Amino acid sequence: MKKHIEYNTKGTCSRKVIIDVEDGVIVDCSFVAGCPGNTMGVATLVKGMTVTEAIERLKGIRCGAKSTSCPDQLARALEESLVKN
Repeated sequence: MKKHIEYNTKGTCSRKVIIDVEDGVIVDCSFVAGCPGNTMGVATLVKGMTVTEAIERLKGIRCGAKSTSCPDQLARALEESLVKN
């Protein structure tokens, strides 16, 4: 089953994360805005990872004094997509 997710981020420099999932595995990921090297790195690393593994690894990561980060927002987007199933 294929799923396309577009999630408007909150509390980060990035504005949106776009994720494509197929059979529970992340096949593509990109961020709109944010720190290019960091967001591209995170997006590349999660490709091929299961949704649950990505959530476990990324949830709760903070960016400096912020209560969230781009990786945390990616985890939240994935969690929300699971709830909507």
